[in-house]
Amino acid sequence: MRLLVAAVAAGVTMLVLDAIWLTTMSSTYRRLLGDLILGQFRLGPAAAFYLLYVAGVIVLVVMPALESGQGLTGVGLRGAMLGLMAYGTYCLTNYATLKGYGPKLTAMDMAWGPVLTAVTAMTGVVAARAFGGAG
Repeated sequence: MRLLVAAVAAGVTMLVLDAIWLTTMSSTYRRLLGDLILGQFRLGPAAAFYLLYVAGVIVLVVMPALESGQGLTGVGLRGAMLGLMAYGTYCLTNYATLKGYGPKLTAMDMAWGPVLTAVTAMTGVVAARAFGGAG
């Protein structure tokens, strides 16, 4: 039950925060990426990304924190590291291989990934501890 609570809380947190980020930054993305941006996002790949990413946060950060009793500072740091690795892999690969993917976009997204992932992980842990029952 704890993992289900953690996953739902983390998933909702990530979706809400990323929706705010993407809505707020949409004009910046359009300016920096131009014609590479689709008029409408593809729901299937987006859903697959969020499901896989939240599963990774749960397995790599939330579960170990719940098992060890790790504090929120540690959860946040582990989440931030995971976010930096994941978003860094995507951004640096794009920067290395795509003409339209420049240093500003790389830095912007690499800063967002750790913040988003840390908050997502911490929310999952807090929710699991508060509402997930024992063990």
